[in-house]
Amino acid sequence: MGLRDPLYWLYERRLERRLRGRQIPRHVGVAMDGNRRWAKNSGLAEAAEGHRAGADKIFELLRWCDEVGVQVVTLWMLSTDNMSRDEAELGALVQIIEETIARLREEGWNTRPVGALDVLPASTARALKEAEEATSDNPGLVVNVAVGYGGRREIADAVRSLLHEEAAKGTGIQELAERLDISDIARHLYTRGQPDPDLLIRTSGEQRLSGFMLWQSVHSEFYFCEVFWPAFRRVDFLRALRSYGARSRRYGS
Repeated sequence: MGLRDPLYWLYERRLERRLRGRQIPRHVGVAMDGNRRWAKNSGLAEAAEGHRAGADKIFELLRWCDEVGVQVVTLWMLSTDNMSRDEAELGALVQIIEETIARLREEGWNTRPVGALDVLPASTARALKEAEEATSDNPGLVVNVAVGYGGRREIADAVRSLLHEEAAKGTGIQELAERLDISDIARHLYTRGQPDPDLLIRTSGEQRLSGFMLWQSVHSEFYFCEVFWPAFRRVDFLRALRSYGARSRRYGS
């Protein structure tokens, strides 16, 4: 790195100073994109090496979020669309995810599953449930692990859950249709009880949500970063916070 090291440090300190007095998002969602492309560009033989580097980056991000006072982080690790990937790559990725869940539990992060657990291998679903049970009373940052997650699937699951709940009470479809409200569906989302994400970050240069938190992101601020996820640095995170803090959130008013 040579002479770039002190310059990087100075730039990081400058970004930190600019954040003083600015609003910090309570909830940050991250679409951690670009693991495979990072591996390819780095000359690595297998995509799994990129996924493993991306998994390591998660714990850096959590420390950064904890330092600035973020309360909730949602990490999109595996989408429902990803479930159709090559069997060998998917198997390696699932193993890395399970190892990541174990590490989250070991380090004491308040870990919560966000996704359709029924589409996951039994071992992955079990690891998520056990991590949630073991860490649910832990203080500090809440870490939503979005595995087997798709925004459309989440909304469909929420509506399905609501219908089952109302049917158990003997509520008729006509009655439910007449009084159905946004809050009724929100109570059945994977992230129920949590604040909606204030800031959504997507790495690798892709400028689309691809179904990430469709319902919750109606008032979110978006930050698209060119860098691949394994190469995401603290200055990239601070830039995202600077961008967020500079925006005026009017919620349609």
